[in-house]
Amino acid sequence: MKNVLVTGADGFIGSHLTELLVQKGCQVKALSQYNSFNSWGWLEDVSSQDQIEVLSGDVRDPHFCKHITKGIDTVFHLAALIAIPYSYVAPDSYVDTNIKGTLNICQAALENGVNRVIHTSTSEVYGTAQYVPIDEKHPLQPQSPYSATKIGADAIAMSFFNAFDLPLTIARPFNTYGPRQSARAVIPTIISQIASGKKQIQLGDVTPTRDFNYVADTCRGFLALAGCDRAIGETVNIGSNFEISVGDTLNLIRELMHSDVEFLTDDQRLRPGKSEVFRLWADNTKIRDLTGFEPEYSIRRGLQETIDWFVRPENLAKYKTNIYNV
Repeated sequence: MKNVLVTGADGFIGSHLTELLVQKGCQVKALSQYNSFNSWGWLEDVSSQDQIEVLSGDVRDPHFCKHITKGIDTVFHLAALIAIPYSYVAPDSYVDTNIKGTLNICQAALENGVNRVIHTSTSEVYGTAQYVPIDEKHPLQPQSPYSATKIGADAIAMSFFNAFDLPLTIARPFNTYGPRQSARAVIPTIISQIASGKKQIQLGDVTPTRDFNYVADTCRGFLALAGCDRAIGETVNIGSNFEISVGDTLNLIRELMHSDVEFLTDDQRLRPGKSEVFRLWADNTKIRDLTGFEPEYSIRRGLQETIDWFVRPENLAKYKTNIYNV
């Protein structure tokens, strides 16, 4: 992995992965979505910015994708629209970015002879668990436009392995959290609101369970898969094999932050009934058997690291805690 391209590098997981790759001695090209403000998203905050070549562009453009994959050994494809509530509002944009963007990256990687492609999936493709823990053979259930487009993106990616022998792995992380995560996700929503002094916090349904994973562990999982030849052509969960309800997670955050905040239900934060994913719990046997990967962060340790980052005034100031972030 000498020359590496990270798409979606300006995002939450992408920025952390970019930092880790630099630490491992890689030459990293980091793709940030083009905008007229010349903002690089979370790449503005990474510690190794001077060692990264930042590219501004869009995976929806196939010609651009072909240009940026020239001379690349490994592509970590993370660029995607990921907010589930916004996918109810603008599903067409999810098709363009998630499905067509993946097609463009795979086609470009094939034409330019890229040695490895790690395509990023999501545990949301499984929908509400039919059995637990969820292994990679679990049925896929499109319970939101977002998850439907990620199922489509995964299928496009795997078709390039099956049809053209593109050396590709589908990495399927479960619920990643940590510093820099968008406030559209439940953990940063709670932490940022408590840190800003709110005494009541608006939430959606707190009964669903999740397999939460600290971002450093998710990134280590990506690297483990990229370095494993046996993972080529495989879909692999990245998870902790630990299930906890959203409500219990919130109570743990409240304890760690020494808060007496009250949680209230906000109807606009509730998913449509058939769209809510009520149970996610990863079976991580496959990644462990393939690579020896084991998570290093317990939920308590990961939440404390996340809290410590959010409570710093310069970080908290980046979040609009008084509005619902779709």
